[in-house]
Amino acid sequence: MADIRAFRGFRYDLGRAGPLSDLVAPPYDVIGPGLQQDLYNRSPYNAIRVELTKDEPGDTATTNKYARASQALSGWLNDHALQQDTLRGLYVVEQEYEIEGETFRRRGFMARVRLEPFGTGRIFPHEQTMTGPKEDRLKLYRATGMNLSPVFGLYPDPANDVFGRIESLLHRNLPLEATDHLGVVSRLWQITDDRVIGAVVSGMAERPVFIADGHHRYESALRYQEEAKAAGMVANTDAPANFVLMMLVSMSDPGLIILPTHRLISGFTGLGAGQLKTALGQHFHVERVGSAREAWEAVELDGTQAMLAFHTKADNVWQTARFTNPGLMAELAADHSPEWRGLAVSILHVAALGKLIPAAVGGSASCKYVHLLTEVEECVAAGGCDLAALVPPVSMEHVEEISGHREKMPPKSTYFYPKLLTGLVYNSLKAN
Repeated sequence: MADIRAFRGFRYDLGRAGPLSDLVAPPYDVIGPGLQQDLYNRSPYNAIRVELTKDEPGDTATTNKYARASQALSGWLNDHALQQDTLRGLYVVEQEYEIEGETFRRRGFMARVRLEPFGTGRIFPHEQTMTGPKEDRLKLYRATGMNLSPVFGLYPDPANDVFGRIESLLHRNLPLEATDHLGVVSRLWQITDDRVIGAVVSGMAERPVFIADGHHRYESALRYQEEAKAAGMVANTDAPANFVLMMLVSMSDPGLIILPTHRLISGFTGLGAGQLKTALGQHFHVERVGSAREAWEAVELDGTQAMLAFHTKADNVWQTARFTNPGLMAELAADHSPEWRGLAVSILHVAALGKLIPAAVGGSASCKYVHLLTEVEECVAAGGCDLAALVPPVSMEHVEEISGHREKMPPKSTYFYPKLLTGLVYNSLKAN
């Protein structure tokens, strides 16, 4: 079973640190240099100063961004701008956001979750990870002794029974509130009622947890745990290093949205619509359409993972492409399950970009990733890519099914919007 625990989080004293909106930051992997500087400018206590500290000229193995993150955190604690809560609790987070004119609310709770190596228990990854980000997060854990931002976990609960055990308490107190740079409003409550905490823990006891976002943070926490054990820092099974901070959201929460991740592809200079159709023709049914909007409407209307859409820069043409030959994926990805081979991202990268297009015209794909159709349209209008690919989003059923038999989706298969903020609650890896 997934072992869920209440904990004493570290939170900002807003009387000393200032408004919460000036203190929070997105997770490290979606912060560019411009936003990083803006967050630095907002407050000397902004989470950016620990989550993604700036590199400086002359940095060394000991004087570097990780050391500065540790110094910043120590300074906040010494200033009492950051303090540990007196009581153990669960931390409820509601995020209110808008997509294409429609407002959503996603709700869940943060807890400590016992670490377990993938493949050994009830916590399942769904995407592949990369070495660089894992090393970065591990160095940050070593320097700060904190989980700074939560792993995002999902659990099956068709009736939303677990969150229902918390919900009635939310009306008793006003939440803390922060608005991020995208206009997403995050609200935070601490729940300390032992009866309710016990009900939530028991409600989660038999449920698996699927990692939606934060795979690198989770795997780095496992490495940190191993190092802490080797250093004699793990006194017993309840030691903080045996756990990781996780936000837990029901797969049936009405505000849980998976956005598509479209590809902006370089590496196929001069590729035209005719060449693309020829390259794909034996395995895809290709049709010309008039615009990006028309192409995306066709993908959405189709509603399956078999339909992609492409734009070729060389002649400014949009085409839809329906995959018609599952046998090709069985041949090219024989070590994967039929469910994995049926994903649109798998078909795109293994069949189209990995095999058919390079075989016909040469070159190799280099991808950038965006999530909104307007971002694709802007890139196409600016001539920013040789080939644009519109990709349908995966569903929660895909995540559960593929992760459940311990298989990982291709990178950038999912985008759970919005991201969880860093700075609402910090979790110590050393202090109970």
